[in-house]
Amino acid sequence: MKKNKILLLFGLISILTFSVSSCKDDFLDEEVTTTYSTQKFETQEGLDQLVTGTYQKLKFKFNYTWGIKMFNVGVDEFTDANNAIPDYNGYSTDLNSADNSNNTPLWKNMYAGIESANTIIQNMPLYYDKENANYNTRLGEGYFLRGYFYLTLVTQYGGVPLKLQPSTSVESYFTRATEEECYAQITADFKSAYDLLPASPEATGRITQSAAAHFLAKSKLTRASELYNSWNSSYISDDLDDVIKYGTEVYNAHPLCTNYVQLWDYQAANGANESVSEVVLAAQFSDDQSTWGRYGNQMHLYYPSVYQDISGTKRDISGDREFCYARATNYTMDVFDRVNDSRFWKSFITTYGCNSTANAPKWTEDNAALGPVGTVAGSKRFVGGDLAVKYIVNNAGDTRYNPVANDATGVLKDGVMQNTHTFVRYFGGENKAWVGQHGNEGYFKNEGGTQKRSVALSKFRDGYRVAIASQFGTRDVILARSADDVLMVAEAYIRKGESEYANAIIWINKLRDRAAFLDGEDRSVHVDGGQAYKNNSYCNGKGGGYSSDGAIYYDKNTYYESNGDLAETTASTVNELHINSVSDIYNSSVDAPIYTKLECSSNAEKMMCFLLNERTRELCGETVRWEDLARTKRLEARFKAFNDGWVRGNSTFSANKHYYRPIPQSFLDVITNENGQALSSEEKQAMQNPGY
Repeated sequence: MKKNKILLLFGLISILTFSVSSCKDDFLDEEVTTTYSTQKFETQEGLDQLVTGTYQKLKFKFNYTWGIKMFNVGVDEFTDANNAIPDYNGYSTDLNSADNSNNTPLWKNMYAGIESANTIIQNMPLYYDKENANYNTRLGEGYFLRGYFYLTLVTQYGGVPLKLQPSTSVESYFTRATEEECYAQITADFKSAYDLLPASPEATGRITQSAAAHFLAKSKLTRASELYNSWNSSYISDDLDDVIKYGTEVYNAHPLCTNYVQLWDYQAANGANESVSEVVLAAQFSDDQSTWGRYGNQMHLYYPSVYQDISGTKRDISGDREFCYARATNYTMDVFDRVNDSRFWKSFITTYGCNSTANAPKWTEDNAALGPVGTVAGSKRFVGGDLAVKYIVNNAGDTRYNPVANDATGVLKDGVMQNTHTFVRYFGGENKAWVGQHGNEGYFKNEGGTQKRSVALSKFRDGYRVAIASQFGTRDVILARSADDVLMVAEAYIRKGESEYANAIIWINKLRDRAAFLDGEDRSVHVDGGQAYKNNSYCNGKGGGYSSDGAIYYDKNTYYESNGDLAETTASTVNELHINSVSDIYNSSVDAPIYTKLECSSNAEKMMCFLLNERTRELCGETVRWEDLARTKRLEARFKAFNDGWVRGNSTFSANKHYYRPIPQSFLDVITNENGQALSSEEKQAMQNPGY
C-alpha cells in the first residue's frame, strides 16, 4: 500500500494526541488528555482508548460552520440568511480548493479518523485478547468508523485515496481510487462491522449492528443512484435488494416514535429524549465542559432568526445565539401540508416571547388609532411573558394582512394593527413566488438575500447551554434514525419500477401516519429544545440568561392564524395524510406545483420527486440534503428552481463541476509524483475534480 505525507500528517498526529473524555455517564467516562507513542496502541488498554478517542470524529459535522455550509445550504430547503454564504450557497467562484475554513478541515478530519481506524483494524488481532467479550465489538467499531469516514469523503469529493494501513513512515506519493473502488471498500467495511457488532450497545452512544446496517443501506442506495450511472449498472439490482433488507432490519429494531415531537422534546442534557427508540446513532454531547474541546456542538447557532434587535426582546439562553446562517426557502414552506402535517409545526419556530418589558414598544398616537378598540396611546403593546413576535406562514391570496406604513414589523390584520411584531409571508394582492419579493422583512422583501428574519428551524435549539453567549451546545445530534431507513426502503422500491410502487407507499405511510395530528392533540402547542432553560441550573429560575420578565421561548405556535384562522379542532388528520394509491401521489395538491416547477411529467419522475419532497418533510435540516440531491443528480434543478442564491448574479453553478467539492489545495501542494517530485500544475489539475 502506497502511503503519502499528507495522509500521515492529517492522520498520525491525530492518533498520537487525542482526548478520551466524558460525554455523559456512559462509556466516555474519564477525562484523559495524553500524548501517546504508537506503542500504546499495541496494548489492549491502548486500543480501547483509541476506539473511544476515534468516536470524537463522529461529532465533526456539528462542530463548526462546515456543518451548515457543506451539508445544508446551496440546496432547495435552505438558502443563506443574515450571514451570507456566496460560496457554498451560491456556488460562486469563492467555492474553490483554497478554502481552508470548511472544505480542508473536512478532508483532514476524515483522514485523521481513517488513520485511527486503520490502527484499530490492524492491531486488534495482534494485541487484543480474542477471548475478551469486547474483541468483536472493538474490531467492528474500527470497521464502522473507517467506512463512515470514507463514505463522508466520497459523497463530497468522489474517488479519494484509499489508505487501508496505518502510516509507519513519511511517504508522499499516492493516487486517487475510483468511485467504484471506494464504494467496494465502504460497503465491505460496513458489512464487516455489521457481522461483528452487537445488536444492543454495551453503553449509551456505542455503535451497534443497526448503525452498521443503516449506513450499509445508505452506501448501497448512494451507489445505486444517478450520480454514478456511468459505472453502477451491475450493482443496482443487488444494492436495492440490500437497502430493503438492511433498512427493514433497522426499522424493526428501532421503532418510530409515536409522535414526531418526541424527537425534538429536549428538556435537559442526557435526558430521556436523547435515547428514544427511533435513534440509531447519535453524536454524543453534554453539559460537561471538560468534553467540549475546541468547538463542541455548534449547529444550534446557524438556523436561528435574529430576534434580539426587536423591541421587547433581548438575547437569552432559551432563544439561542443567532448567528443566522440559513433560512428556509419558499419550497420548504410549501412542501408541507401545513394544515394536516404536524411535522412543519414541530420543526419550525413561529413565535417568540417578550423577555424585556422595559424595552417593549408602546402604542403611538398614530398606531393606537389603528389598534384594537380601547387601545390607549402610550401603553405597552405587550409585556414580559406575552407573545412578542409572530410569523404568519400563509399562502398567496390571503387578503387579511397589509403592512403599516414606515413600520417594518407593524401589520394590519383585517384593518386592525397587531400588538405584536408580525412577519407575514404574503400580504394581500401579492402573487405566489418560489423566489421573489413578498411579505415584510421576514422573507424575500430585501434585495441581496442577506435577511435576518425567517421561520427558523427548531430541531437544534438548545436552552441548556451554560451562558447566553456560549457557542457550546449540550444536546446530542442524530446521525441516524430509523425514519431515514423507512425512506431509503421506499426509495429502493420506487427505483425497482412501477410494479413496486405499492410497496413504496406502504413504507411512506409509516411516516405519513405518524406525521398526522393525533386524535385529541392540541395543534397550537409548540415544543423545542429552547424549553430546557426551565431545567437549566445556569438560569436558576431568573437571570443567567433567563429574564424575570419571561423568556424568548414561547410554547404556542401560529398554526390557526397562519391557516386562515381555522376553527380550533382536535380531530386526527391521519385520513388526510395517508396515501391510498399512486394517484394520491400523482395528483397531490401539495406536490403538484413542485412537479410543475421541476417539469416532472412521467409517473417515475413524480414518484422520485415526491420521495425527495417527503425526505424534506421528515428530515429537513438534518445534514443529509446536499448529499441526497447530489447523489440523485437533482441538485441543479432544485437549486435553480428554489434557492435565491441562483438569481443574485454571482452564482457560477455548473452541473459539470458542482456535484463534487474541490480537492483541498493544501493537499495537492505537498504530495509528490511517483518520482518524488512536487506535482506540476498539470499534475495537480489532473488530480483535481473538474472545474476547480
